[in-house]
Amino acid sequence: MADQPIALRFTEEMKGYCSLGQFTCREGHDRGEAAGTPLMFQLTIITDDLDRFIGEATHAAQAIGFIDSPLIGGRCAVLKGSFNLFAESGDRNRKTMRYRLFFENRLGEAMTLSGTKNIQNNPGPDLWADTTTLQTNLLAGHIEAANEAAAPLLGSGILHILPTDFAHQLTTFRVDAPSLGKRLAALEKFGAFFAGQLWELHGLPRHHHPEPRIREIPLHTLEGVRDAEITTHYASTGDGLGISLLRFQRAPCDDVVLLVPGLTASSDMFIMPEHRNLASSLLDAGFTDVWALDGRISNRQPYNLSRHRYTVDDVALYDNPAAISAIRRAVGTGKRIHIIAHCLGALSVAMSLFGRAIDGIASVIVNGVALTPKVNRMAYLKLHAGPFLAESVLGLDYLDPAASLRPGISPGKLLGKAVSLFHHECDVPECHMTSFMWGFGNPVLFSHDNLHDITHRRTGDLFGGSGVHYYRHVLKMLKAGNMAVKYDPDDIRYRHLPDNYLQDAAAIETPMLLVAGQVNALFLDSNVLCHERLEAIVPGRHELAVIPGYGHADVIIGKDAGRDVFPRFIDFLRRNAGPKNGS
Repeated sequence: MADQPIALRFTEEMKGYCSLGQFTCREGHDRGEAAGTPLMFQLTIITDDLDRFIGEATHAAQAIGFIDSPLIGGRCAVLKGSFNLFAESGDRNRKTMRYRLFFENRLGEAMTLSGTKNIQNNPGPDLWADTTTLQTNLLAGHIEAANEAAAPLLGSGILHILPTDFAHQLTTFRVDAPSLGKRLAALEKFGAFFAGQLWELHGLPRHHHPEPRIREIPLHTLEGVRDAEITTHYASTGDGLGISLLRFQRAPCDDVVLLVPGLTASSDMFIMPEHRNLASSLLDAGFTDVWALDGRISNRQPYNLSRHRYTVDDVALYDNPAAISAIRRAVGTGKRIHIIAHCLGALSVAMSLFGRAIDGIASVIVNGVALTPKVNRMAYLKLHAGPFLAESVLGLDYLDPAASLRPGISPGKLLGKAVSLFHHECDVPECHMTSFMWGFGNPVLFSHDNLHDITHRRTGDLFGGSGVHYYRHVLKMLKAGNMAVKYDPDDIRYRHLPDNYLQDAAAIETPMLLVAGQVNALFLDSNVLCHERLEAIVPGRHELAVIPGYGHADVIIGKDAGRDVFPRFIDFLRRNAGPKNGS
């Protein structure tokens, strides 16, 4: 007779703070602590088959218990709960503990608590913090994991296991087995599994095996957009550069959409063939005239591959107005123009709009950052030293994500090789280098969980090289209190731009949707901050959308962005479009 499955259970209690609103988990925690809005839960984790629990990849168990917080009306029973222990993630050196708890608040409204612990060996002693810190979101409705990013975010916070509660937790393990020996063996098996997973992540050195760079998708392909007439339009900027726009048209449209990429990216990020892309989503939604800009910050142009002195002011004053003028020449003056912009492109578009370099824009969507850039402490320090070290010490004209793959020996290649020594989250050197170029984290530009494998492998094509002078302008904004300011107020070329780009915010009537990936490792919650400042000036004019589970570029290039993110864009565009496209 086969042995009966052995059941195991234990109780866990976590406590912290949460705040209602669209915030990062850290910001939600800090606001909740200041406002006195604690949140806690007590759960019993149950598996009825320990061997199955250990053997399956998701390590799934049932969670029962209760949640307690004044934000939900007090103590509420968990109606349905799940727990995953050491589930795989998109990073090779990170696993997760996941909690999903369905409940109803005291008003009878369906809600979900979604929580994640990230177990990853980062610099410094972090084993205790990893296993006892839960990033927590509150969602409206009973939301499954696959639908979380598209769900309304009600609140966020962080919960912890206190040392005394952890000590008590160790006494709550119970095993349903017919003999003492089997109970002890089951506890030993669970303990060995738990300790083994921690050792794999925190104890063993990890070695790199860089993947060969084999293009699965042609460089600068247009194959991602079907059933549209594709044309190229050229424009000249006021300071004498040639830039270009791709036009994807299925039919004349009263509401034209311009897509603006971030620094080192290009129009390619909007037309990716490996998954549903933004340009195709807009065309299918009835916005049948879509344009994509390749200006001086695009990797389709040569301007980044030199030691230049361009600033974001140049993009705001010269590139964006030239692009708008080119579109108006082609479509006529009676069409409404909407803009969707990403990263430094979004910063520049917001500066163009609020600096009055462009006007007559129907609506703007900005992802990642707008007028209030914000980065973490380590990235802030890198912005101080990085440009000098790159240009004057290493003698580099630009930083290149693919430098470590170039033939021969050069300072750039040695830098790329060195950077990869500190990045163990994946085996794509270009991914490591983009993280180094843009901040501090593993990775920085996106969450690996949200990328198609092909997208990840073509990081070096999607994000090109760049000179580092833009970093100096961003640093000046950070020093100005996280505010978009002019780089050189004494330079007569920029006399028509404001010294502070928020100074005329009350007069700018174009509505903006400020989009923020909740786990953005580059610009953090910059757009949450920007929305707060704009709300204080013009309440209700601009909107905020925080996307749970998303980082920075994956809001645009993520494999499921067409399901999770783009419907939010299209809804905003329709509400600000004419009757035909707004229906």
